Amino acid sequence: MTRTLRERVGHWRRFPGRPRLWFELLLIAVSYWVYSLIRNAVPEQERSAQQHARQIWGLEQHLGIAVEKSVNHAVNSVTWLITGMNYYYATLHFIITIGVLVWVFRCHPGRYAAVRTGLFVTTGIALVGYYFYPLAPPRLMTGESFVDTVAVHHTWGSMASGDMAHVSNQYAAMPSMHIGWSLWCGLTIAFLTRHRWARVLGLLYPLATLTVIVATANHFLMDAVGGVGCLTVGLTASRLVYHRWAFHLPQLPHQHLPAGAAGQGGPTLPRPATEEPEQPKVAASSR
Repeated sequence: MTRTLRERVGHWRRFPGRPRLWFELLLIAVSYWVYSLIRNAVPEQERSAQQHARQIWGLEQHLGIAVEKSVNHAVNSVTWLITGMNYYYATLHFIITIGVLVWVFRCHPGRYAAVRTGLFVTTGIALVGYYFYPLAPPRLMTGESFVDTVAVHHTWGSMASGDMAHVSNQYAAMPSMHIGWSLWCGLTIAFLTRHRWARVLGLLYPLATLTVIVATANHFLMDAVGGVGCLTVGLTASRLVYHRWAFHLPQLPHQHLPAGAAGQGGPTLPRPATEEPEQPKVAASSR
C-alpha cells in the first residue's frame, strides 16, 4: 500500500492533473487576502525603513547605478507620460498577472499547477522580506528630492499615496513584487506561447515595469534585484516539487495511471511550446 501511494504521488508530481476552477479561484482569493493581511499588518517601523533606504541608496551610489532620481525627475517633467506610468503601476500589476494565470489554466492545464506554485512561493518569500527588512521607497525617503508622482499629479488608484496610504504598509518595498510578478508573467508567456510577437511583448513587460517603478519613485533598483531573487527561489521550489521546470511539463494533463503502472514507460509527453517538433525520418530506399 505504501509503495502504491508513493507511486501515485510520484506520478502526480510528474504529471499534474487538470486543475479545478472552483479550487483555484478559492485558493487565489484566500492567498491574496492572507498576503494583503500580512503585508499590511507588519509594523511599519519608519526609523528602520529610513535607515535601510539610506543603506540601499548608498550602496547604489557606490556601485554607480543610482539613476533613480535622474529618471524620476526627467519623466515627471512630461505630464502625459508620468500620468500613464502612474496608472500602469496601479493597475497592470494585477490585471496582467491574473490574465496570465487564466491563460495558463485554459491553454496549458498540465503546467498550471507548477506555474502557479512558482508564483505563490515567490510571493511568500516576499512577505519574509517585508517583515524583516522594512524599506522606505525613494518617494518617502527623507533628505532627498524624489518626486511622489501620484501625489503631484493626483492620479487615481495607487495604494502608495492618498487615502489608501493609511491602510497600506508604505515600507513594504523590498523586494519589488511588481518586478517579481511581471518577470513571472514575461517568462511564462515567452516559454509557452508559439507566437513570436507575444514572446517579444512578454519579455518587454518586465523591462517596462522596471522603468515604471523607478520613474514613479516607488522602488530602488535593488528592490528589483530582490524581486528577481524571490522569483528564482519560487521557480526552483516548483522544480523540486514537480521534478521538472514548470514550462517543460506536459501541456495537457494525463489520466491517473493504474497502480503499478508507474515506471513502465508512462504516456508520451507533448513537447514544450519552445521546442520544434521532430521531423519524421524517411527510410532509405532499398536498392
